[in-house]
Amino acid sequence: MLGSRSTLAPRWAARVAVAAGIGAIIVLLVFAGFHSLLLVLVGAAGLAVAVASVWWALAHTGPVRVLAAVLAFAAPAAVVVAYVAAGLLWVVLVSLALWVLAVFCGRVALTGAETAPVRPPQRTLAPPQRPYLIMNPRSGGGKVGRFQLREKAEALGAEVCVLDATHQQDVAALANRAADAGADLLGVAGGDGTQALVAAVAAERDLPFMVISAGTRNHFALDLGLDRDDPSTCLDALTDGVELRIDLGVVNDRVFVNNASFGAYATVVQSPAYRDDKARTTLHMLPDLLTHHDGPRLQVHAENTTIEQPQAVLVSNNPYRTDDPAGLGHRERLDSGVLGVLGVKVDNAAQAAGMLRGHRAPGLAQLTAHEVVVDADTDTIPVGVDGEALTLTTPVRCLTRPRALRVRVPRDRPGVPHGRPPMNWHRVRRLALTTMRRAARYDG
Repeated sequence: MLGSRSTLAPRWAARVAVAAGIGAIIVLLVFAGFHSLLLVLVGAAGLAVAVASVWWALAHTGPVRVLAAVLAFAAPAAVVVAYVAAGLLWVVLVSLALWVLAVFCGRVALTGAETAPVRPPQRTLAPPQRPYLIMNPRSGGGKVGRFQLREKAEALGAEVCVLDATHQQDVAALANRAADAGADLLGVAGGDGTQALVAAVAAERDLPFMVISAGTRNHFALDLGLDRDDPSTCLDALTDGVELRIDLGVVNDRVFVNNASFGAYATVVQSPAYRDDKARTTLHMLPDLLTHHDGPRLQVHAENTTIEQPQAVLVSNNPYRTDDPAGLGHRERLDSGVLGVLGVKVDNAAQAAGMLRGHRAPGLAQLTAHEVVVDADTDTIPVGVDGEALTLTTPVRCLTRPRALRVRVPRDRPGVPHGRPPMNWHRVRRLALTTMRRAARYDG
């Protein structure tokens, strides 16, 4: 009986999804009639013009940029005006609302129907005896002090090194000295760049590594399922923790836990002016970078695929989700043993509009590989490694080190990934039909 109840909710969610999807189409056909197709075409055209205008605004300067920016706002506004003039705005809004409901319920159905959530293997170990934690008091706007991380960690028996905010310190050297002195766990309360430096030492020494989500964005902590709102909960790993084995990425000889970026973004963040005025510097540099008038011309080799002259490339430690807008920037797994590769090549406004096709866009290359080589027409290229701006000698080689890092995390953590399957209308329809057939059988 329990098993039957556990499958009932996903099937009813699928049934609602199918009904809402059909309802969205019926609303258009019944209330807009022959104009329904025109409504869809006008909306799609307006969206395409808006995206193309954004490209023009980013790739040009002066009057062209101003006109493109105006058009980017004017195109969707003109679509709304056209809907209002035809008296059909409410039809579009109701149809869109039904479609959003259909997609939401469809994802709920697929997630609930999953029988084996994606969870990395974990094992329980005895608490560490001599944990050593490095804390950056500036990270995350001062989270170390705000959440009293030092005091709480020391109360649990950890030795804590709070970095000096007045000058740069070699955190890798600090971690190595701690390991030489007998530390049996290395941990960091700081940004992802600092996490990567200490993680490299932990992997080399085969010591468990602990992440404390005290950075600004905490992407690594997010994918480990840690609480990013209250970093003090990460300290539970010292008393009731489990160990995960995850992969590490390596770019030349530098370890990364998240990603290495090449191209326009990596070049922009190298500019001395970027730190003081990010928006102005980006808008000033992008036109030449996007049109290949400035910056290195890249060539990316990944397995049997070559990407010629992309404007941006992201090589990630395990692939990011791209099939679900709600999951963008999230990795479901950190132990798949492969790198994710995302390359973007857009040379004109038409190709920019084509990006609306998502992963099927011709200017978007998305794949996985065990090794990625990024070459260029220059001896060195700028690279962003876990948010740190570096300059590396070409060709730049990215590798994966499967299960190289032992990560200690709390047994109970709020964001343990459960694996969210991509939207699949065929599966949703099949779940819905299963519900209907059973209902018909019971009625009979």
